[in-house]
Amino acid sequence: MLRKIRIALAALFFAGITLLFLDFSGTLHAWLGWMAKIQLLPALLALNVGVVAGLVILTLLFGRVYCSVICPLGVMQDVVSWISGRRPKHHYRFRYSRALTWLRYTMLVVFVAMLLAGFGTLLAPYSAYGRIVSNLLAPVWQGVNNLLAAAAERLDSYAFYSVDVWVKSLSTLAVAVVTFVVVAWLAWRNGRTWCNTVCPVGTVLGFLSRFSLFRPEIDRSKCNGCKLCARSCKASCIDAVNHSIDYSRCVACMDCLEVCRQGAIRYTRRRQEPVAAGSAATPATTGDTAADASRRSFLGLAGVFAFTALRAQEKKVDGGLAPILDKKIPARATPLVPPGAQNLRRFLSHCTACQLCVSVCPNQVLRPSGALERLMKPEMSYERGYCRPECAKCAEVCPTDAIRLADLTEKASTQIGHAVWVRANCVVVNDGVQCTNCERHCPTGAIRLVPLDASDPHSLRIPAVDEERCIGCGACENLCPARPFSAIYVEGHERHRLI
Repeated sequence: MLRKIRIALAALFFAGITLLFLDFSGTLHAWLGWMAKIQLLPALLALNVGVVAGLVILTLLFGRVYCSVICPLGVMQDVVSWISGRRPKHHYRFRYSRALTWLRYTMLVVFVAMLLAGFGTLLAPYSAYGRIVSNLLAPVWQGVNNLLAAAAERLDSYAFYSVDVWVKSLSTLAVAVVTFVVVAWLAWRNGRTWCNTVCPVGTVLGFLSRFSLFRPEIDRSKCNGCKLCARSCKASCIDAVNHSIDYSRCVACMDCLEVCRQGAIRYTRRRQEPVAAGSAATPATTGDTAADASRRSFLGLAGVFAFTALRAQEKKVDGGLAPILDKKIPARATPLVPPGAQNLRRFLSHCTACQLCVSVCPNQVLRPSGALERLMKPEMSYERGYCRPECAKCAEVCPTDAIRLADLTEKASTQIGHAVWVRANCVVVNDGVQCTNCERHCPTGAIRLVPLDASDPHSLRIPAVDEERCIGCGACENLCPARPFSAIYVEGHERHRLI
């Protein structure tokens, strides 16, 4: 029964979190958004003390149920491992192996160092799963739901705009593919290898689970040495010979309880072996000491995250006559981050790069960054659309409060950057035609048109930007007809301010 309850809860969480990343309208987040907020790393970055304390208490009480129920990447590994086990003669394919504790803690140190450097979320389980769903499953899901038109639109979002946009999108896709292939391959062969050797959350919770109040325990008097429990343990943490379990690796999946035909394994309260009189100095031979001596073998793993991809840009033709140049990303001195981020430093320190906001952005303004110091974390660019004042979906779905808005009024009055006019790119100057796109579509009236020739009030007019009124929404940049670079673009601010 415990195993069935675990599977039901895991399926619920796995389906809910997956749907969060596939919910392009953002409507499900009102019901399921809490599932993202109780993930350990987002809760830590959001300084959500209540959630973190709750997960710690949960682990100290029941072991690593977080890894087997709440973590979507862990459940994905269970699904892959279950499929692998359905093959003939592979039902009981695992065996006990000793853990390489030094490797687990080395990976934890590497993760902390990467996190301080700004790109440690590559190893974070929730963020890794988010990238897999957003980049691999979301296009298929949207294509199925909206048929060919939506599929074409989603493919278009993979950056048939310019070479630099294409490379950024392809690098994000490559990271998602590599992550999925490595995690799935390890799960296919060895079950929970990723969780117990690479995952930093698994290492931290594994340390806590050694002291859990409830745990699976082996009754030596009932065990007949069949080793079915060890051969069914996807964490490879059951030493059937010595009747011990390495609780730092046990994910409380309850599979061992299901397969034991003798009823020798029970999920029960931790017990201490009594110490015989006169031997107080001799430590009790409990499951804890045996678990400390148990370590698991590990197949060497090398992650490759550096990918470069170049694609010859295809020219589009308007009516078979004039070639249409794609828009290119301007070189911004400061990257643009969404309203509600408050400042660049705070945003980068809180964001886990899960790309949930990228998935729900209706105008495709948000995209993963390719810069090393901001790798995979979202940034804004306006080649595909602009940030509409009436939309706050990114703030609604963010599990860490890296993007936080009180209401739409706050967004409409938050300046994330300011528009900059580039005279050399403007069609008014170059082609001698009047254009009013930027002025007509500016929602704050920050752009007004002034005569190109100050001595002639009837001359063509060019834009003048009032930087105090501009909020950096990008409507002017997106709707500017100039190619390949817009004649007006938004320069980001490191610190946002209310106007």
